[in-house]
Amino acid sequence: MEVRHLELLRELSVRGTLAAVAEATHRTPSALSQQLRSAERELGVRLVEPVSRGIRLTAEGQLLADSADEVCRALAAVQARLDAMAGEPRGTVRIGTLPSAGEALLPGLVTRLRDSQISLDIDDFDLAEADFAARALDADIVIAHSLTGDVPAGAEGLTCTVIARETLDVALPADHPLADRAVLAPQDLIGTTWVGVPAGYPFDTILLTVERITGHALHRRIRLRDNRLVESLVAAGVGLAVLPRFTTSPRCGVVLRPLTGLHADRSVVALSRPDRYARLAVRAVVDILAEIGEALSARQA
Repeated sequence: MEVRHLELLRELSVRGTLAAVAEATHRTPSALSQQLRSAERELGVRLVEPVSRGIRLTAEGQLLADSADEVCRALAAVQARLDAMAGEPRGTVRIGTLPSAGEALLPGLVTRLRDSQISLDIDDFDLAEADFAARALDADIVIAHSLTGDVPAGAEGLTCTVIARETLDVALPADHPLADRAVLAPQDLIGTTWVGVPAGYPFDTILLTVERITGHALHRRIRLRDNRLVESLVAAGVGLAVLPRFTTSPRCGVVLRPLTGLHADRSVVALSRPDRYARLAVRAVVDILAEIGEALSARQA
């Protein structure tokens, strides 16, 4: 039984189609089909069966797919012990990060690892909360966030480490009538216009809660993902916005005000598949991220 066969079955179980697995793993569907046939010959059972225009796992195939994490975690634990005997963690750690959290965390992480045996492969993306967990298939660590708890929606089966808790503020044009107030309450926001985020993104939870509390809809003039672009539009007077306190740098024409009367904090978390987290290098990186996040949280307080 080869580990690569188990990993392929796990990928197929999660991604659903050979085409999706091929795209994610930079292989061709024909090469993957050949690997499946090789696995079936080796194991003596059918692992996939035709359905509609594609294939699906048989009961035997699903059993092996479900066992992949256990096997890979055991192998990673052995590698971790070997690394520990060598004296320090080593290897490449792939990180996928939410840009705003990455801006606060990654400079310190890269500096701390400068003289280590750990190298980083970093990607950035901004997603709806429920989509972060799927990225753990492609990265050792996914830096995500949630406004509803310490485990983002859909990440219940992953190893989840809270890196920081960050207050979210209301960003206003400096000449806005509400800018003179030290704090804002939901009722203060009735009738305001916003530069929002796409539906399903965590920051939109704040606006939805304000609407529920006040009974009044808020006008979202535009929806964007990039916080820097959002800040520039706030400065131009386009509308108000929800922005994180750590990474909203002072900008001429923009002020931040805390929001009271509702939960206005996010948890910044590191997500990993259990077998990836078993690697000593991955755990070392998560520990450093947690230390950096703790320092950021203390500064906020």
